[in-house]
Amino acid sequence: MPHPQSTTARLSSIIRRCAGASALRPGEQAHSRVIVLGLVPHSTLETDLLLLYARCSRFPLARLVFDRMTHRPLHAWNIILSAYTQGSLFHPALSCLHSLLDSGLRPDHFTLPSLLKASAGLGLRPTGAALHAWAVRLALVPHLFVSASLIDMYLKCGYLLDARELFDEIPERDRVVWNAMITGLVRAGLFGEALGLFRMSQWESFDMDWMSVPSVLSACSSSGDLRRGKEVHGRAIRCLVCHSDVAIGNSLIEMYSKCGFLDASFEVFARMSYRNLATWSGCDIIVWHPWLWKEALMLFEEMRTTGLEPNSIVFTSVLLSCSHAGLVNDGRAVFESITLVYGLVPSIEHYACMVDLLGRNGSIEEALELIQTMRTEPTASIWGALLAASSVQGNVEVGELAATKLFAMEPRNSSNYVALCRIYERARNWDAVAEMRRKMRELGG
Repeated sequence: MPHPQSTTARLSSIIRRCAGASALRPGEQAHSRVIVLGLVPHSTLETDLLLLYARCSRFPLARLVFDRMTHRPLHAWNIILSAYTQGSLFHPALSCLHSLLDSGLRPDHFTLPSLLKASAGLGLRPTGAALHAWAVRLALVPHLFVSASLIDMYLKCGYLLDARELFDEIPERDRVVWNAMITGLVRAGLFGEALGLFRMSQWESFDMDWMSVPSVLSACSSSGDLRRGKEVHGRAIRCLVCHSDVAIGNSLIEMYSKCGFLDASFEVFARMSYRNLATWSGCDIIVWHPWLWKEALMLFEEMRTTGLEPNSIVFTSVLLSCSHAGLVNDGRAVFESITLVYGLVPSIEHYACMVDLLGRNGSIEEALELIQTMRTEPTASIWGALLAASSVQGNVEVGELAATKLFAMEPRNSSNYVALCRIYERARNWDAVAEMRRKMRELGG
């Protein structure tokens, strides 16, 4: 018969390995074994089980294990706090603080970052400031992870000066601190300041922190700083991380696309060794450039062959490309695949794209039939697409129907009256034209 201590050690090792791999099923089996053998209460095993359920995002089970612990070391508190904040359960995280203090324990450099993240998530600057005071009292501010969490909290709560003051007081800043400050400035829309801080980081830090590069490239995109974006791209190439880091690749695609360099955007895409759904969604810039419809369909087909399931943005991009190129059959096939192949419900945008596609190519009646099959009430964008198509094709009957719907939804939108007026002009119905112009004058008056 195995010695109880050896059994406990073996099960503890198994549970920790399951937690590390987020393997819930074998972890639950080990938990059952612990119960059958009557090994609880046992502080180490209970802490291991707490870690298992926290890593597997089973928060109610984690809390159940935590509440049943007869002895809760600080490590257990840190696990449950980290689990809550990782799951964006900020209120439960902060509610643990008073119980933690009542137990006679004091926060450490692992506890405070979780509590600060919860404060930032809820925008509770006073709570964050109180935690800052605790950090000063317990001499935890020199821990760079605590400092970075404080900076992030102040930035997310909108206190940029407090964040910058704390940042400037740190004598030796590591990558985490730099990244927190740069990312926070980008999030606040202070792109010039973020780029300036990034330049400063190159002088103070020998090794570039690639975690901050997507934020820096986002700043370049938003500010139109193509030169700085190319500089960051060149540095990434020299350090051999450009094509292997999917986050950097995605940010480069966005940066070049927003700056109008579509060839460079597609070149980055082609050279990436790994692509995720965000990569494909990032290529939706092609929808604004009708001459790139071939690339859109090519990317869509490649995405399907790699096993990635398109999301709503990708479908919208491809349907718009089909509309620009007049590919009615391809558009129909893509639209039908949303439900038949991927089991999704077409969005309002997808219906609007199909109405536009059919209308542009003379299939006005089919577009109207599609609208009538919608499960939800058609929006103004749907009727607007049908009205625009009716204007192009000169279909008076359908145009009047679409315009009537729009007049009820948007009574002050003069563009709807203009579109219907053009339909009447093409039909040489001058009495109706005069009536539309009278109504437009009333709107203007």
